[in-house]
Amino acid sequence: MTDSKHSIYLDNGATSFPKPNVVAQAVYDYMTKNGTNINRGGYDEAYSAASVVLETREKLNRLMNGYGARNAIFTPGNTYSLNFLIKGLARKGDRFLISSMEHNAVYRPMHQLSEAGIISYECLPCDAEGRLILEEAERMITEDIRAVVLSHASNVSGTLQPMEEIGKLCHEKGVIFIVDAAQTGGNTPIDMQASYIDGLTVPGHKSLLGPQGVGVMLVNPAITSEIVPLIAGGTGSHSDLADMPSELPDRFEAGTLNLPGIFGLHAALGWLEEEGEAMRAHEKECIRYMTEKLAEIPNIFVPGPKDPEGRVGVFSIDFLNRDNALIAFKLSQEGIATRVGLHCAPLAHKTLGTYPEGTVRFSIGPFTTKKEIDIALEAIARLA
Repeated sequence: MTDSKHSIYLDNGATSFPKPNVVAQAVYDYMTKNGTNINRGGYDEAYSAASVVLETREKLNRLMNGYGARNAIFTPGNTYSLNFLIKGLARKGDRFLISSMEHNAVYRPMHQLSEAGIISYECLPCDAEGRLILEEAERMITEDIRAVVLSHASNVSGTLQPMEEIGKLCHEKGVIFIVDAAQTGGNTPIDMQASYIDGLTVPGHKSLLGPQGVGVMLVNPAITSEIVPLIAGGTGSHSDLADMPSELPDRFEAGTLNLPGIFGLHAALGWLEEEGEAMRAHEKECIRYMTEKLAEIPNIFVPGPKDPEGRVGVFSIDFLNRDNALIAFKLSQEGIATRVGLHCAPLAHKTLGTYPEGTVRFSIGPFTTKKEIDIALEAIARLA
């Protein structure tokens, strides 16, 4: 997509841009025509807002084949969702497993809990392309593990992980399975029940194409009683109780929700229901094309799968003879927006062999065109 400065936006791994026009319109309409809260007011506008919020839960539940609309919990974002699940489940002496490809949204809460002496954790090893080594996972996932927390796809290399296989292993051992779908929710099919996913976290602002500031965690009712609510306060229900209500979604939704964000997400999900299949096919074609063309360019290292079927549209490049930060600056001057550095994922860079220098990340989205990719590829080849 080209903006007024003719920039080529290739930072969709951070947040998708542009959004469908209906998203901004929905936020504007809520702010100017409704503006009410839910569960607090006994009048038509409040009931209307509550209806949109429930419909948004229903759309999310259908998209992910979750465990019911009321098990779709709104949060301020994906990092919050992961913290709610990880810290809400943690008990003294628990053992957790993560992978060696995790984002800091998983790594830092684990490190924090470990440093406090509450839990211990280990990393499931991954191969040179960032994919879990299943034989090691089979050995390490045992009945005494509290939970496995795993990114569906890497935000550095785009590597997709074998969700079904890991979910089945966890299910057989009675281990809770938490999945971070930051890079896949909306662009890659996810079936919570088929993959035995107990907790799924998704940001609203990436491939779901909604606004920033709203995320969702979808939970299996079998684990909800085990999650301690990290935030307590008003829910608009059971106001006589000193404890948080037991039923969902109220148990985990204290305070006022980001209703402008949810209205925007509602519109985005409606757009995806109509256009999502074509969008995903377009993204897959762009991934295939970029994977093939990058393999032809000398003097660069592109970590991650060589098979386009094994990745999402995130491509990190290490310019072997140049300074990556300088390359990103030059690309920016040419109107190509990327992200350079460690991408909040030092574990992944260590696994892929790109630590500490990091990489320049090019991440495509549903509105990225083949022409834009060609311009970026030409710049990569020239600057390398």
